[in-house]
Order: sequence, then structure tokens, then C-alpha cells
Amino acid sequence: MSGKVHEKVDFKFRNRFNKGSNVQSLDQLGSNIELAYINVEASPGLQVLLGKMNAFYGGYEYEFSAMDVLEYNDIHSNALAYVTGAGIMFKAFESQKFGLQVLNSRTQHYDDLYGNVVAEGIQEPDWPVAVVGNWRGSFFGGKIETIYSMSYSNQVKEKGTYFFTLGHKYQNKNLKLMYDFDYSYEQVDTKGVMTSILGQERIAKNVTYIENWLRAEYRFSSKFKGLLSLMTSSAYGDIPNGDDHLRTSYGAIPTVYYSPFKDLDLRFYLAYIGRFYDYSSYALENLDVSNYNKNEVRVGFIAPLWLL
Repeated sequence: MSGKVHEKVDFKFRNRFNKGSNVQSLDQLGSNIELAYINVEASPGLQVLLGKMNAFYGGYEYEFSAMDVLEYNDIHSNALAYVTGAGIMFKAFESQKFGLQVLNSRTQHYDDLYGNVVAEGIQEPDWPVAVVGNWRGSFFGGKIETIYSMSYSNQVKEKGTYFFTLGHKYQNKNLKLMYDFDYSYEQVDTKGVMTSILGQERIAKNVTYIENWLRAEYRFSSKFKGLLSLMTSSAYGDIPNGDDHLRTSYGAIPTVYYSPFKDLDLRFYLAYIGRFYDYSSYALENLDVSNYNKNEVRVGFIAPLWLL
């Protein structure tokens, strides 16, 4: 739901019906509540956001909702994107916008999140805080756009995550090309991928995730649109006497959309989702893992919900 409470104050609220509703110990909201914030227009070029919101991470993969992506790459599949805090958005020029947020880095206290599965030397910080900076640029009449971001989140005392994203988009009449590069260095593993690979009853430390995401969309006619998403994700861990590159995942998602109506955004789609996971020789020999792949054919529709 979205609406206005004043000509300069609007709000957004989003509840996911397919998520659990357990109240989180840090922000005291149900896990099914993703958005619950107000947006105040402090001046024509300055907006202030307060409440539970999406972090200002960069990249175009992150801009899409799950119904348009079908499957996210590893970082965004496991990232905590909706947290409580405050942010500002400043339009420096018509084509340049900047954002800054101070947020909780978690929705739960560390003990509630990880239970007895802990890493050595872990302590709860005074405030699990995240600081996110964002830049949106537009060039050549909007044909080329960028969404860059950098952030630091303090997960536990004196340990955190450094996350950088560079997002790029080219657009003309019928074609859109988007490319994201993501880099996340995590002193305590927040995505869980490396922790699951190591298979120990403790959280992995000094983990790096590097990703590439490419999406091409082409409109063949007013009713048919095709798109192709390609992705890679490499996971690196702090492995004594071993190769620190433990896994690379690959993804390919070709999709065809059919829109039968001109004035209604009703879309039927047919998609193939292929994910392939390759482990290093060190991981195959020492960590009880094996290469595998997942394949899915999905048929569905996307329709607007009109409230009467």
C-alpha cells in the first residue's frame, strides 16, 4: 500500500503473505513486513525517509522485484535488504541523485539470528549499524544510466561487511542492456554460502563474494518481449593451506513475455531457470561437496491488483 498523509508526506507499506510473521527481536516488526516508512519532501531536491525501508544498494538486479527477476544471484538471494533506519535522497542536478542511509544492519540480535552457531571472538556490538551511500546518474538523454553504491555494515563488535556495487544500463527504443558488478568482503559471513560449504558448526569468517549479472531485454512487438539474464558468483574463504576460491555458480534465465492488452499490464510468461554450481578441487576433496545443477521451467502470469 502507498498513499499520502500530506502533500509533502507519503508512505509505503508492504506485507509479504508468503513469509513468516515472527516478530524480530531488534526492530520489533514481523519478518513478513518488508516496507513501513514515510517519505518527507523537505525541499524540492531533498527527501527524508524514516522507518523500515530497502537499503540503497546499487545495481539493476536489486531494483527489480522478485516477480520480474524470477531468481536472484547469490548475494541478493541471501542479503537482508529491508531494515529500519533513516535516509536522505538529494537531487544535485536533474540527472544526478545521491542517497545516504544509516540503518540497522540486522533485524534480530546476534543470539536470536545464529543461536549456538557462533564464530570465535564474536561479541554483540553496541549498535549493529549499516551506512549506505548511493549515486544515480543519467547521461545522453537517459540512454545510459548508472546506480553505484558502497556500504559498510557492522555485524558484530569490530567486524563487518564492505559491499560495493556498480550498476549500468543502456536503453534505446526496443533494447535494454544492464550489467552489475558486485563485491562483498565479509569479516563474518552474512550470506551463509561459505558457511554452508565449510559445513562446520560455526560462522565462516573473512569471506569474499564477487558477482557479475547481465540482463538483456528486447521488445519484438507491442505484445511480445524477450529477455535473457546471465550471472556468475564466486565465493572465496579463509582456508589454511588450501585454495581460497571454493565455488563458482552460474545462471541463465531466458524468458518470453506475452502482453495481450494494450492498456493493462497483464503479462504471461514462459521461462527456463538454470543454475550450475562448480566447486574447486580442494572443496571436492576436503569438504564433502559435489558439483550439481538445478533446472526449472516456469509458466506464469503477472497482473495488477485493483482495489474496488
